[in-house]
Amino acid sequence: MAAAGETSLSQANYSFGRPWPELNEGLSYTDTFRCADAETTTTLIEFYSENYKSSAPLPGWIHRIRNGQITVDGQVVTDPDMILREGSKLVYHRLAWQEPSAPHLLQVLYEDEDMVALNKPSGLQVLPKGLFQQRTVLAQLQWKEWKMPPSSRSKRKDVQLHPVPVHRLGRGTSGLLLCAKTKLAKVRVASYFAEGAINAGKKRDETEVGKERKISKFYRALVTGILKNDEDVVTQPIGLVHYPGVAEGLYVACSSGKPAMSKVCVLERLAQQNQSLVQVEIHSGRPHQIRIHLAYIGHPLVDDPLYGIGGQPKFDDLESSNTDVSFAYDGGYERPLQPVPGDCGYHLHAHWLVLCHPTTNKTLKITAPLPHILQTREERSDQQVDA
Repeated sequence: MAAAGETSLSQANYSFGRPWPELNEGLSYTDTFRCADAETTTTLIEFYSENYKSSAPLPGWIHRIRNGQITVDGQVVTDPDMILREGSKLVYHRLAWQEPSAPHLLQVLYEDEDMVALNKPSGLQVLPKGLFQQRTVLAQLQWKEWKMPPSSRSKRKDVQLHPVPVHRLGRGTSGLLLCAKTKLAKVRVASYFAEGAINAGKKRDETEVGKERKISKFYRALVTGILKNDEDVVTQPIGLVHYPGVAEGLYVACSSGKPAMSKVCVLERLAQQNQSLVQVEIHSGRPHQIRIHLAYIGHPLVDDPLYGIGGQPKFDDLESSNTDVSFAYDGGYERPLQPVPGDCGYHLHAHWLVLCHPTTNKTLKITAPLPHILQTREERSDQQVDA
């Protein structure tokens, strides 16, 4: 129980967030030039256009150099044909830009000296990537002034400057996001997720589905079609394939991919809409796992712009290359026309989880409120009665 004048952190339920600036602060990317062959020469434009093809086409890199966005050993260089010297320090200065619209408020569902659990809105990215370098959960965690209890400040040496997310949610996925306040909590909770990924690769009789684990995560999703079985366990591996506009490749259902396991339970069949409301428990945490697994069994998420039946992208011309050499104001590629993983519109919510607390070892359950569209008829009725 909290002492007089103190607030029990575990009971905290509040929102925070700073409105986004119109422009972010830009980025700097640093390289050290190493010559592979002493008898050959490499120009500045050759270095960037060959090593960073996914960032911009050749004309785009020429534009960036002539615009004074590259420094070599601290000096701005505008000549694309400058010959580089061994060990030269190269810095590309990406101009500030206006990031796409994103929500900024975060609800705190649970907080103690080790962890904080957030309710992330759909449309907000967790960590910096692509066009979203500032409008992220991480930035809001960094901007907030976190108050630590006196006991924590005096006794804990591993307290971080700000909480950090210990797992990810897709930009279009809403719901419960765990963040660690201490290095110990970060390491231990990360190990819980890693253990789940390892167990997903074992045979079902070895993993003992239903066996108590250090962490269990449950999602709510609205899918297309009517599922026949009340329960289904999906063990389709997930791997990367080439996909236009996504430099690192796209995660899809792939026999040569990494093991993944999802347990799907039907909560409600909506015959009139030809949709089903399901709960999904994930035993591993592959990127876009739920979207891929539900699509793989023939029931993609309602309004998912990317994944279609079979767990493959709806855009089927995967062998085509991006031949459009047009570039944006900063020299980079224009946004691809086909859907990409960060596109929103689908209905997926990280609803609740049970975990072994990283320092007390007590069992902890945390729940994120459900969006109206993902509630069952009974849940909606109960909500109206409570109101």
